[in-house]
Amino acid sequence: MITPGRRAKRMSGGRGRRVAPGRGARLAAMVSLPVLPLAWFVGLQEQPPWMPGAYLGYLLVVIVVPGTMFWRRLTGGTGWFTTDVVLGTAFGLAVEALLYPIGMVFSMPFAALLMPALAFGMYRALPRRKLPERPTPWWATAGVMVAVGVVAAWFVRVGSQLIPLAGPSALRPNSDAPHSLALAAELTHHFPPRVPYADGKWVTSHWAAYDHIASSHWVTSIPLDVLTYRVVPFALLLLTVLGAAAVGMLLTGRAVAAPIAAGLTVLAGDLTAWPWTVSDRLFAESPFSLGQLTNPPQAFSTLLLLPLIAVTALLLRRKPGQTRAQLFGLFVAAGVLIAALALTKATTLPVYAAGLAAAWIYLTVRAGRLNLRALVLGVGVAAAYALTFFLVLGGTQSSVMFDPGATFEYMADQMGGSGSAVAVIAAVVAIGWLMPAVGALLIRRRLPRDPMPVFLVAGFLAALTAASLLYDDGQAQLFFVRTGFIYGVLLATWGLGSLERRQFSVAAIALLIGVAAIYWGRYRSPDSCTAAECFAQPLAVALVIAVLGIGVFGLVLRGSPRTWAVIAVAVLLGTTVSPTAVSLREFAQPSLTEYESIAPGGIEAARFIRRNSGSGDRIATNLHCHRARASHCLTGSYWIAGYAERRVLVQGWAYKARVDDTYPDGVQSSYWDEEKLRLNDEAFTNPTRDVLETLRTRYGVQWLLLDERVSAPPKNLDRLTELRFHYGTVRVYQLYPRPSSNPFPSPTLTGSPTVSPSPSPGLPTGAPTGTLPTQITTTPGVPSR
Repeated sequence: MITPGRRAKRMSGGRGRRVAPGRGARLAAMVSLPVLPLAWFVGLQEQPPWMPGAYLGYLLVVIVVPGTMFWRRLTGGTGWFTTDVVLGTAFGLAVEALLYPIGMVFSMPFAALLMPALAFGMYRALPRRKLPERPTPWWATAGVMVAVGVVAAWFVRVGSQLIPLAGPSALRPNSDAPHSLALAAELTHHFPPRVPYADGKWVTSHWAAYDHIASSHWVTSIPLDVLTYRVVPFALLLLTVLGAAAVGMLLTGRAVAAPIAAGLTVLAGDLTAWPWTVSDRLFAESPFSLGQLTNPPQAFSTLLLLPLIAVTALLLRRKPGQTRAQLFGLFVAAGVLIAALALTKATTLPVYAAGLAAAWIYLTVRAGRLNLRALVLGVGVAAAYALTFFLVLGGTQSSVMFDPGATFEYMADQMGGSGSAVAVIAAVVAIGWLMPAVGALLIRRRLPRDPMPVFLVAGFLAALTAASLLYDDGQAQLFFVRTGFIYGVLLATWGLGSLERRQFSVAAIALLIGVAAIYWGRYRSPDSCTAAECFAQPLAVALVIAVLGIGVFGLVLRGSPRTWAVIAVAVLLGTTVSPTAVSLREFAQPSLTEYESIAPGGIEAARFIRRNSGSGDRIATNLHCHRARASHCLTGSYWIAGYAERRVLVQGWAYKARVDDTYPDGVQSSYWDEEKLRLNDEAFTNPTRDVLETLRTRYGVQWLLLDERVSAPPKNLDRLTELRFHYGTVRVYQLYPRPSSNPFPSPTLTGSPTVSPSPSPGLPTGAPTGTLPTQITTTPGVPSR
């Protein structure tokens, strides 16, 4: 029999000294307080201090505090205040993503500043409930902070190097980074959004992630490229690690799950446990991957998915004494998150819906009656997806096709393999994808009939199945795997978090055995191979070492069947650690093109237009190809719309063709409006007063941006327009209304135009040596942010 005194000793570690309630929480706060802001400023050390400081202030005042108040009032809390703060922050981002477009409809881009007032109003309006609180042990918080420190170090070493912001390298990005910047600029100045780099049609892709970037830009004045390429990706990485730790605690009911989940999110690498099977960064599936850092919708959807999983657990786990008002609050919280996710990423809700359907079937069969809570959630997901498809996407069909095995065939093609190599690659990659799910074998449920393990396993398997059966030329099907990554992390966390205290040391050693096995397999892997035997040998080496390690370690311990299971699962989970560590070496260099996809002087020219124009101004350009004057033109050029933050009449349209499959010849087909394209190009090849006036009056074009790499400026263009900026290979002209009598454009100015070098403390981005930009200092357009 355990007496109250002995119970107190056990709670304090069994040493006979009672720890005062809340002491661990206070210690945790002291430990964590300096780590997060320190990691934040270290990770963004290349930026002026005011930028990370301004964003941090915006996040705390506008997102964290109101979001936490919303979360705790609607859900009743999780039992840990620290967990509520993390999940509340993610919930606040969802509220911001829905509130910002409403504000833009009424020309109120600062609408997010209303969130503190809305949160205070909800706090006062809803009845107060005394929320149960449990202190978070200091060691749990310290473990999470170690993971946060690793994130900051990784971001400095790798993440911040992937997309250059300045220098000659900034002119050689792939198409993804400028595409994201162009959409962020569009959401900053317009709503509903149109395709900014080929103005004329509505954006038929998910855009809610850019709401946060745009709102942050309006409030903090941080440049959009810094927000899109540095500040927001780093913030989402940190919040994803903290969110995984918070959901791990909620699912397991144990504080030890927090450092485990944070560690797995950081160190588990990608789901492909044997990365020698691929040669492209595209297949790295962890938050620390190029796809995550250069795709804001994917990173944002991963973060929003975590509180949705948490509120799903609170709903499906029936808490005794739950009132209808409390249940209504939970459904409201779930509805907000589902709506935000529906506007963020197409691959997230289907994976969530698959897990929810499995949980609904499980609960219905076990209880012998229809489970209404899961059914209501499912109806909400279907409604949100349908509304998004018809109202946001405009009913356009996706380019993703049902093509089983095509994903693995593409991998084989990338490596030069074929035939039997495809089957081996498929087996190796599938095993790697499935590896985190072995953590489910160790799960011990907190509650009887807990549906959450079923939910996680079904969602995880659905993500992997979708990536295997579907295919897209741009590899969009792999985003299902990236969504499933967090399910795998939570399954592994729940399994390891269910261990008894004495089993943690066993699991730690077993994890190291798995790490050694995967490293030895990678070491035995040749640099290049095309035969099936070449692919299979490293896999066999890693598996043999893992099996031998499990057997030897198990025999040494002479443990119970449970101990053998712990060893086996931990060894297999250890094999997923290697890729993240290797990425420090392999991915430390930016993924750049061999050519300058951005014209020398183009960034400065675009920024000049932004400073001297209104948000409604349009730009015409002679640049359409990602590579100027390429024999095979990839119409994927978007940088003008991104850096100028203005719509371009026709720049590139490759992405538009992929999401709006109405073109007859596929991705690289002709532009949808040939007359508009002809008129646009004629302004740079054979300009006349009528052509320029038609561009100005019919299409609202006020600026011409000419890239001399594409074509030389026509001789009469200087007579028909006004040269406002010339630098590198870029010339910027401004159009004015047709004069009534004077045949030459003569804006109402005092004095003659003069050309003078623009003041600059140093050479601008990608500056040609020995030159400075020149601009005509005449009356500028309407300035705008």
